[in-house]
Amino acid sequence: MAVTSIWSIKGWIGKVINYAENPDKTKENNEGQIVEDQSRSAQGLEDVITYAVNAEKTRLRQSKSMEMEVVGESEELMEQYVSGLNCAPTTAREEMIAVKKRFGKEDGIVAFHGYQSFAPGECNPAMAHEIGKKLAEELWGSQYQVLIATHLDKANHLHNHFVVNSVSFIDGKRYHRTNQDYRDMRMVSDRLCKEYQLSVVRQPEQGKGKHYAEWQAEQDGKPSYHSMVKADVDEAIRKARTEKQFFFYLREKGYSFKFGKDITIRPEGRERGLKLKRNFGENYSLEAIRVRTLEENELPAEKKFPVQRHYRIRVSGNFKQTRKIGGLRGLYLHYCYLLGILPKNRPSISAKQVHVLFREDLLKLNTVSKETKLLCHYHIDTAEQLFSLKDHLQKQMEQCAEERKHLRYKIRADRPEEEIQEMKEQIKVLTEKIGTLRKEAALCDGIAARSKVIEEKFKMVREEKEQKEEQRHEHIRRSR
Repeated sequence: MAVTSIWSIKGWIGKVINYAENPDKTKENNEGQIVEDQSRSAQGLEDVITYAVNAEKTRLRQSKSMEMEVVGESEELMEQYVSGLNCAPTTAREEMIAVKKRFGKEDGIVAFHGYQSFAPGECNPAMAHEIGKKLAEELWGSQYQVLIATHLDKANHLHNHFVVNSVSFIDGKRYHRTNQDYRDMRMVSDRLCKEYQLSVVRQPEQGKGKHYAEWQAEQDGKPSYHSMVKADVDEAIRKARTEKQFFFYLREKGYSFKFGKDITIRPEGRERGLKLKRNFGENYSLEAIRVRTLEENELPAEKKFPVQRHYRIRVSGNFKQTRKIGGLRGLYLHYCYLLGILPKNRPSISAKQVHVLFREDLLKLNTVSKETKLLCHYHIDTAEQLFSLKDHLQKQMEQCAEERKHLRYKIRADRPEEEIQEMKEQIKVLTEKIGTLRKEAALCDGIAARSKVIEEKFKMVREEKEQKEEQRHEHIRRSR
């Protein structure tokens, strides 16, 4: 099974640059600084190529499942997993820019960045790369320069990256990714997977294609953004007796909507909405919803009065001396409580019980948990403490990198085998330490960005509660 996609890269390539600069996903690189006279298109192309051929992702790592041992300067780059089509891998950027200059098309879209992701455990790196090369040859080989790289950055998660020049080396025509091009990419990928006896994703209905992250979330039994919206719509249909009630319940859940050929609903805090029929099928057209509100209406449940229980608890100490945790720690701990992460022995809550503004972070519980643990471990409450911690982590990384560099120089000298093995072990320890520090530094960046978003969400929820409370009191006043 392989999931495919391709998108255009413009200027500084926005999100791809952020992704490429993510310390968790890229290696340290003190070279390749942006030169003052370097054009935006050249830099954009360099960024996406640098990410695609990232040595840390295309290098065999030492593991029990791999026979090859690679450490320090003796690490062997798997050149067979970085290939060029109509260009050489080492000079792909220069060759692509030369084509653009020859035809006078250096502005606009600089390249197209595509991927082909395989199901875990279905194939090995060599097979994945071979399929990627065949896919590129069939789709773009007759007109465009393509760089193909197989990434090995996650356990059992193989995926190919394609960097396609936006200008043809044959006639200078620009490549325009149409919906048909995307369908062709998916069809060719599926056919190649069948040839290599890999599983194939069933062809989705028109307009019901899924992003890999969404598909993977469903396979793992985790909620996705689409599944949570669909659950809210289904619940509103079951509760409503009329079409008007259906939209009332959606509005109560924090959705706004507009009508056209399709119903578009947008959760509060999201810039873009979802078309119901397009994303979820014919059962979610306006006419189908009208019928379902009559057929699927659930009877009101009988009210059950809770059994009153009395508990006797003995406590010691002075409550006045307790200190409330505030700042970033308090913000994250409260957010974890609202998401159902804390406390640990708390019964699990469903996505329906989480406010619509907070639901998108249900897909990022692992990251939110790690950020919370970092704040609590280092007792970080202010932005100044957070930036100070990141500076400290950066200095530690630089120190470890310097030590590792000296050890690699020593290995090159003629030394006894025992000393070399010992230095390799030291290099391995330093590499693992750098990786840990890099992840913590990345968490600091994530906290700095996410904390602002969380504060804004809390503010919107408070304003919403105040507005509803005001409306309730107004209703009471009018009824008197």
